[in-house]
Amino acid sequence: MQFVLDSKFTRESGLQPRVVFRNLTTPQLYEMALAHEPGTHITSSGALATLSGEKTGRSPKDKRVVRDPETEKDLWWGPYSPNYVMDDRTFLTNRERAIDYLNTLDRVYVVDAFVNWDPESRLKVRVVTSRAYHALFMSNMLIKPTEEELKTFGEPDFVIYNAGAFPANKYTQFMTSQTSIDLSLKHKEMVILGTMYAGEMKKGVFTLMHYLMPMQGKLSLHSGCNVGADDDVTMFFGLSGTGKTTLSADPKRPLIGDDEHVWSDKGVFNIEGGCYAKCIGLKATTEPEIWNAIKFGTVLENVDYNPVTREVDYESERLTENTRASYPIEFMNNARIPCVGPHPKNVVLLACDAFGALPPVSRLTLEQAMYHFISGYTAKVAGTEMGVTEPTATFSACFGSAFLMLHPYKYATMLAEKMKAHGTTAWLINTGWTGGKYGVGKRISLKHTRAIIDAIHSGELDKAEYVTTPIFGLQVPKAISGVPAEILSPENVWPNKDEFAMCLNSLGHMFIRNFEHFNDGEQFVGKDTAARILTGGPQPIAKEDVEKKGFGAFKTQ
Repeated sequence: MQFVLDSKFTRESGLQPRVVFRNLTTPQLYEMALAHEPGTHITSSGALATLSGEKTGRSPKDKRVVRDPETEKDLWWGPYSPNYVMDDRTFLTNRERAIDYLNTLDRVYVVDAFVNWDPESRLKVRVVTSRAYHALFMSNMLIKPTEEELKTFGEPDFVIYNAGAFPANKYTQFMTSQTSIDLSLKHKEMVILGTMYAGEMKKGVFTLMHYLMPMQGKLSLHSGCNVGADDDVTMFFGLSGTGKTTLSADPKRPLIGDDEHVWSDKGVFNIEGGCYAKCIGLKATTEPEIWNAIKFGTVLENVDYNPVTREVDYESERLTENTRASYPIEFMNNARIPCVGPHPKNVVLLACDAFGALPPVSRLTLEQAMYHFISGYTAKVAGTEMGVTEPTATFSACFGSAFLMLHPYKYATMLAEKMKAHGTTAWLINTGWTGGKYGVGKRISLKHTRAIIDAIHSGELDKAEYVTTPIFGLQVPKAISGVPAEILSPENVWPNKDEFAMCLNSLGHMFIRNFEHFNDGEQFVGKDTAARILTGGPQPIAKEDVEKKGFGAFKTQ
């Protein structure tokens, strides 16, 4: 326990644990969780089923970032920023509350491990938590040290105090509930109160990387990443439901990582040592790599299972729709270890467009790549309550707005600079609807989407002929092997071209309105770059003109 007591973080925080279990093995953590955490069981696959309590997902509205003089000029603040302000005194108050709780416990668990597979970028992270399930989770998600590395671990670069089983005081300044996730760049610490959802730790580390890496000229990205036989790397960006996990887990292409990466001057590397996959609806036939990774050592979070056979019911939403599996990346049969690769050849932006207005695939200019990266668009199908079935546009800046520390323009500018320097091509792929919006058309088949991805990787689309779409100005190939030519231009398969025109134009206006959230970007990248980004966006026309002339209104653009 001396290693904890000797730490400057321990001395400054007042941490005085009674018993510390450091870097326990997987079997040991299983035993501790089963003995001390009610509701924990071993499933038929050997995975550990756990419960996170009341919170079964992240609490972005309860995330706080300390505003301090050294870093505040670099961070993105304001009404559309995910960085809700906290002062240093309140952070220390919450840290003391967390430490007081941890000091009362019979035992605490410590995980000392690394982030970033690139040795030059590697950082040491220490997690102090009250639950064995959290320790196993972070042991999976971080990069495990060797025995020798653990002996010489020394002072961590960042510490997480997870006292999530204990509530925040909602009457404390800056609090809005009994949950608080607080990040201090000055103290290099994170405090968690009032939520036991393990994903807060993972995304807390990612949020930190979203500050530290760009400040070193390295671009942190919320993406999947795989590599082909010719060492050609593809990065996949996409919100939930777009197919990012499915498309990046390609048996023909080793997986560098499923969620968090950094693009440096040397190439790309995974931030994490594990994967955190959504489990709802999981099937061995559609996602065999993930299915086979769920075994002894995997944490299954908030899943439902048969109490007798312990077989997991992946279709069940009884506890939450957000069921999860956490496992080391080496559990993926085709993982590339070490999780590093050369500079990406392709960047794929995924959108599940339930409006059916975007083409299945289009090639983007650098300006369009910046604009659509910042937009982070998808469209979700609304619930059927009260007969409401209209799609709803969803935008998440940089495909992960909740984790951004800097202004989206900053990340997008870095992306364009790296793409230009290394000859990377950007593609916008619609995995959503074709032949009409939801309720009229149908979902683009996964078979066709995979054929499009294969055509990108084979180089077929580098030689294709292209046409330009109205409103968005996207470059669409005329033909792709294995894909019906008529679906490549969406207006060709809509029952009514005039209705398509109104839908496409309306979507363009949605993009423009969303981009108003980033009007303060000029101060972070300069006037010229901000103006250049805007040229990559759509150019919708007056609604009245489209209603009057229909598809013919586009011919006068």
